[in-house]
Amino acid sequence: MNEQFDLLIDSYLSDQVGIAPDFLSQKLSAGLQQNILQLQQDELMKAAGIGNKEIKDAGQQMRSDKIYWLDKKHDNAFENEFLQQAEDFIERLNSTCYAGINAYEFHYAVYEAGSFYKRHKDQFKNNDNRKFSLITYLNDNWLDADGGQLQVYRDELMQQIQPHAKTAVLFKSDETEHEVIKANRSRMSITGWLKVV
Repeated sequence: MNEQFDLLIDSYLSDQVGIAPDFLSQKLSAGLQQNILQLQQDELMKAAGIGNKEIKDAGQQMRSDKIYWLDKKHDNAFENEFLQQAEDFIERLNSTCYAGINAYEFHYAVYEAGSFYKRHKDQFKNNDNRKFSLITYLNDNWLDADGGQLQVYRDELMQQIQPHAKTAVLFKSDETEHEVIKANRSRMSITGWLKVV
């Protein structure tokens, strides 16, 4: 995995947005997809909000995705494999970039057809412990016409990233403005933050 870890880190260092197209194995990507489908069937995916507990915006119109938080206590084999891989990546990031990451959080995210997330940054206004955003996509055979692209803004530049299965994207939570273009089919990912607490 170090090759994919280094690709993600090196592309971040050169472009401010890291991309690794084979961050997940096909087996792990498929297992995480199945987890999401089961969560949807069990009606456990919940509408996402904006802000943290102190400044939650219940009436927000910024986003329309549904989420479910990952937790080792779920004792799900694919979930635990993903979290272990995230920990291994954090170790690599810390050892190569002295990032000081000592915590993380991840959730599944589903954008049903018509769903979106308007332009924003991932850092809370009243809490600066999120340092890096790490998004991993779980969508097979994604087409341009399916929408749902991650659109990243850097100065005057705009970059669109397709949410292809197994691909990971890394950027600074407090610096990088981004949005999810309206999806035209169900779009699945795991989104999370590498933190210093």
